[in-house]
Amino acid sequence: MKKIVLDNNEYELIKDYKNAFYLEEIKEKYTDYFEEFDYILGDYSYDKLRLKGFCNKENSHWKEWNDYDKILDYLKNFCSYDCRYFILEKIKEIPQKK
Repeated sequence: MKKIVLDNNEYELIKDYKNAFYLEEIKEKYTDYFEEFDYILGDYSYDKLRLKGFCNKENSHWKEWNDYDKILDYLKNFCSYDCRYFILEKIKEIPQKK
């Protein structure tokens, strides 16, 4: 699996459906908002990248709307039919150097 560093977080690419993963485009969209999530889903609807965060139930930021177990429902109900997408799983936070 491919490992990616975004800001202070290391991720692993666990799904790359239809070759949707483009690191440079993700870097342009990624913000610290996604740091609290365990997973990032990137999908292409109308040829534009959209990012959405999801959590495991053990995460204190877990809510029903961001439950990782419902990611396939999200793809089916809120994304373009058979769209390209990728899923990144957070592996760890990288300590910032002072």
